[in-house]
Amino acid sequence: MNYKQEYIASTTSPEQFWLDKAHNIEWFSAPETAISSAENGYQSWFKGGQLNTSYLALDHHVNAGRGEKAALIYDSPVTNTTRTYTYNELLNEVATFAGALQGLGVSKGDRVIIYMPMIPQAAIAMLACARLGAIHSVVFGGFAANELAVRIDDATPSFIITASCGIEGAKQIPYKPLVDKAIENASHKPNGCVVFQRPQLHAELDSSFDHDWHSLMENSSPVSAVKVDATDPLYILYTSGTTGKPKGVVRDNGGHAVALHYSMGALYGIDKNDIFWAASDVGWVVGHSYIVYGPLIKGATSVMYEGKPVGTPDAGAFWRMIERHSINILFAAPTAFRAIRKEDPEGEFIKQYDLSSLRTIFMAGERLDPPTYYWTLEKTNKPVVDHWWQTETGWPICSNPMGIESMATKPGSSSVPTPGFNVKVLKGPDTEAEPGEKGSIAIQLPLPPGCLSTIWQDHSRLVNGYLREFEGYYSTGDNGYIDDEGYVFIMGRTDDVINVAGHRLSTGEMEEVLAAHPAIAECSVIGINDALKGQLPVGLVLLKDGANIEESELEKELVAQVRQSIGPVACFKRAIVVKRLPKTRSGKILRKLLRQIAADEPISVPSTIDDPSSVDEIAALMRDKGLVEAVNV
Repeated sequence: MNYKQEYIASTTSPEQFWLDKAHNIEWFSAPETAISSAENGYQSWFKGGQLNTSYLALDHHVNAGRGEKAALIYDSPVTNTTRTYTYNELLNEVATFAGALQGLGVSKGDRVIIYMPMIPQAAIAMLACARLGAIHSVVFGGFAANELAVRIDDATPSFIITASCGIEGAKQIPYKPLVDKAIENASHKPNGCVVFQRPQLHAELDSSFDHDWHSLMENSSPVSAVKVDATDPLYILYTSGTTGKPKGVVRDNGGHAVALHYSMGALYGIDKNDIFWAASDVGWVVGHSYIVYGPLIKGATSVMYEGKPVGTPDAGAFWRMIERHSINILFAAPTAFRAIRKEDPEGEFIKQYDLSSLRTIFMAGERLDPPTYYWTLEKTNKPVVDHWWQTETGWPICSNPMGIESMATKPGSSSVPTPGFNVKVLKGPDTEAEPGEKGSIAIQLPLPPGCLSTIWQDHSRLVNGYLREFEGYYSTGDNGYIDDEGYVFIMGRTDDVINVAGHRLSTGEMEEVLAAHPAIAECSVIGINDALKGQLPVGLVLLKDGANIEESELEKELVAQVRQSIGPVACFKRAIVVKRLPKTRSGKILRKLLRQIAADEPISVPSTIDDPSSVDEIAALMRDKGLVEAVNV
């Protein structure tokens, strides 16, 4: 079956399509129906089916005689450590830790917060919770104590699992004081805390509350997987909300397992003999779907990396990993490749390593700008696939389905809708855009399996935030267009559109033009208020290392490029060179924060920011350049 046939089958007969895909995983009790209505009026998948996600990821493969196959490769340049776990070894670790949690009183339906760095014990803890039917909520390691406290109060966990420290480059970050402070600040008090002591730094434990991971493991026995319903929650993952209060995205067990198993083969072209590396963190959705669950449910080998694309030790880190572990598929954010490109623009490090095992490079998490696409393609000589998804969907909405049919690539496009996602561009509640016409990207209901089942303890946030704008659709909050060949182009969030003299213009389009300049490593375009035209675009640009150009000359060239590519309607006249852009720890530029600075509005610096001092630096620069004053004309 080619892509077009697969896609049509998935959108015209979703019930039959997904029941067929459900047969590819092992159930304790197989479902007889695919989709039904939940009590809250929303959809649910595979009601009546029973399974266990930990069993699928581990026991299933051991029982099939693949126990000595590598399940997880851990590579940590920051500690100079590498370890490979076979499926047998990982199953024993997970089942034993599940026994330890069970001994502490954790049972099906209990919540457990996992606050850990990128170490194997984070994955073990997730799988152990799944084994018991407990609901885990992974919080990105190093989150500020107040952010962790908010999540404690929302998820009301019975236990917290943490490590003694995280490691950022050469710096050790003690985790236990952050956890203690969070518990102190939270209204809800967990029953205890399990601490994995890392050799780099030991935490002080309170024997009345804390439990040592190693001691628990020595005194516990493995336990079997608990049967759970397909509709039972597997995890809660918090994502930022417009209200400031994080949204707890809930993922079920059944739909999640079916969708991830399908995506590993259909989208990434992975089978059980392959080695898959998602260069992300377990604190983010990519880490959940494609470090821990997806590859293991498929029976492949997953790579877990505790390091950075540059600086651990150099810009050759990714290529070293590929050669050392014979990695077949690499998945990372465009930011990672921009960082590599900035330090190694000619790709000298790439030439030093054997990349013959690598088949495809996938990028997601933010828009892949064409210059980064072309640089990666040219320097690695490997196919580069841009694909688009969200924390809420749990797996890609759009992709080049390499396991079904390798489609032609269009730089700037996240390729075609994934089978199961009926993607539309809407201009209004009842008006679908024509090919090439911009509008709001929405997905016609029902969403496929694997997407969010609710918002934890607040289903109205799902309804109001995603389902209310367009009746019968899930609103993604992104804008863009679909061309006449069905390729989807995401131009940015709906609030990343600026209005210049009545013309709605995408800042993403302008960023694409700026990023094409040979001196530019990274950029962001924001709109500043203007008394005459409403808004005017301003480019904030980061230069490549070694770039030698006067700022005034660069500004002239960028203005000319935008005028040539988009036209005088863009009114692009200002480009400011910056030393750095404020980003989250996962590498996303905080564009909303930049807009707040430009508008001279009160700023709430999110705890996810990588370097808080970058905010003051940008604010001072924008004031010096007269941009903030322009707001108040």
